[in-house]
Amino acid sequence: MLKLMTSTTAILAGFAAAVAMAAPVAAQQKVPVKFTLDWKYQGIHSWYLLAQKKGYFAAEGLDVTVDQGEGSAATVTRIMAGTYDAGFGDMTAIIQNAVTRPADAPVMVYMIYNQPPFAVMALPSSNIKSPKDLAGKKLGSPAGAAAHRLLPLMTKSAGVDASKIEMLNMAPNLQEQMLFQKQVDASLVFNVTAYMNVASMGRDPEKDVTWMMYGDHGVSVYSNGVMVSQKLIKERPAAVGGLVRAINKALQESVADPDAAIKVLTETEPLIKGDIEKQRLIYAMKTVVLSPEQAEIGIGDIKDVRMQKAIEQIAEVFELKSKPEVTAVFNRSFLPAIAERKLKVAF
Repeated sequence: MLKLMTSTTAILAGFAAAVAMAAPVAAQQKVPVKFTLDWKYQGIHSWYLLAQKKGYFAAEGLDVTVDQGEGSAATVTRIMAGTYDAGFGDMTAIIQNAVTRPADAPVMVYMIYNQPPFAVMALPSSNIKSPKDLAGKKLGSPAGAAAHRLLPLMTKSAGVDASKIEMLNMAPNLQEQMLFQKQVDASLVFNVTAYMNVASMGRDPEKDVTWMMYGDHGVSVYSNGVMVSQKLIKERPAAVGGLVRAINKALQESVADPDAAIKVLTETEPLIKGDIEKQRLIYAMKTVVLSPEQAEIGIGDIKDVRMQKAIEQIAEVFELKSKPEVTAVFNRSFLPAIAERKLKVAF
């Protein structure tokens, strides 16, 4: 009897040891994914950090590293260089690179900015309410900025003579300041950034400036979303699906409870002003995420007809030699069911 118990004990001990050894091995088997943001930590990045902290990535078998970025277009180049597997960045840059480097360009798998975040930010005294009002005005923009490059899409359709618009090149961080100094009549901006810059200057972004959104005047382009490398899609398709599910879940929670999302953000970077970033999150959702189209098809998806038009517009403005197919720049096969992508916002 003693011999039997000893044998059984040995078996159980051996099993326990095997389980203990298997746990770290299983942890090592999580797929590593390097993810780059488009800029420094802001409210519009809170869901990625939330997915990381609450274990949504880990639950999908992923070990995701989230790094700060250097610009929406830089997300694309970082992925193309092989430094990152995925990121949050700009669709226009994907389309451009799908023409010049089709084998390397990343693919969008989850669209977030349904509306283009480009705007003409003007002083009320300039009386700029439509593209036609830009004639004879002085506009400020960083050289080569997307808002500057896409401006002809508005002016051309409105019949505005571009030669009658004076352009002044300026540093991105001086756009709001030079506007209020009346060195320009209007600035061509990324509205999510400019809105909060105006607020941080002690100005009222709803009253002290006016906004003319590109999306309201014939510009069909989509903007930022989650993109992944072609290599990740080919070699680890399950990881792509898991990445999208985790981000979708965290984004849903972030808009349902912005305070909880911003809490994670400020815990990650204590120097961030939570009240400002909560305001940025809500403003971004209201202006570039929530739309009739988004409500119809759910967060993450696009309409192919609109994307085709966007590709044509981008090809025209950037003088591309060809036009990529929609399927070359966007892959919806990893999206959760539409019922899981209907946003329920708390604001």
